[in-house]
Amino acid sequence: MSEKGHIARKRRHRRVRAKISGTPDRPRLNVFRSLGHIYAQVIDDVAGHTLASASTVDRALRGQIEGKNKTEAAKLVGELVARRAQEAGIKCVVFDRGGYKFHGRVKALADGAREAGLEF
Repeated sequence: MSEKGHIARKRRHRRVRAKISGTPDRPRLNVFRSLGHIYAQVIDDVAGHTLASASTVDRALRGQIEGKNKTEAAKLVGELVARRAQEAGIKCVVFDRGGYKFHGRVKALADGAREAGLEF
């Protein structure tokens, strides 16, 4: 990503974060996307704790991701983070797209999390 694009994404993310925040009963599902990987965290902003996380570098997904494109891998990450969040007793979250467009890999992650039972 170019320097201008990175600064613009950070500005968009600050604008989104001014409006949404994770609470203990409805934590925030945060997405970070790099060129090769995608990361998702369920965060309680009040306590400042990560309650569940998953990414394409996660050992649990390493075997399933081989041979898939980045969008399909993002969907698997969404399903895994949703399962881990439900194991932690979380059913409902608020989605934080991290300043990225809700399109492509970010949308695939969100769809995977919804299909696995997470509500937002």
